[in-house]
Amino acid sequence: MKVKDSRITIHMVSSVDGFIAKKDGDVSWMHSKDTYPKGIELTKEYIAEFLESIDCYVMGSRTYEHAVELGWPYGKTPVFVLTNRDLKSDKKSVQFLSGDLTKIVNHELKPKFENIWMVGGTMLTKEFLQQGLADEICITTVPTLLGDGILFFEYIGKQIPLHLKNVTAFRDGMVEMVYEIHKL
Repeated sequence: MKVKDSRITIHMVSSVDGFIAKKDGDVSWMHSKDTYPKGIELTKEYIAEFLESIDCYVMGSRTYEHAVELGWPYGKTPVFVLTNRDLKSDKKSVQFLSGDLTKIVNHELKPKFENIWMVGGTMLTKEFLQQGLADEICITTVPTLLGDGILFFEYIGKQIPLHLKNVTAFRDGMVEMVYEIHKL
């Protein structure tokens, strides 16, 4: 039995031209130095309130390793790392899972969590979309053109209709777009 109104949101930070990292995995460009005076200020309170609304995170092993390398941003919120590799963590909030993605989502995640955020990477995003497991996509766009790198959406192989739910412009020039995924 799933949690009432359990939702899975795919979230990614992307350049305007659709890349989530440079070819070498570098993401140092993700911090905008632009200014947009009409935008919302990302205060510590705004960020804390938003992060408290997330019940758990789901990510692939490369995203997990990158997050550990950059300084763990997920606090004590449960994190599920989907991998076939034998990884270890000193964090009690991290659990490694492998196997059928649909079973993991329907038997491990949805029964326990309401607001589930899938935060990377490209291969996992592709699987969630191909299998119809995500409910919405939240793209935070950084005002940068990378010209090359790792694509956010790497050839999903099918058309997926979306419905724009919300757009938020931030004072640092980043824009967040939230799309509901229409189930066919």
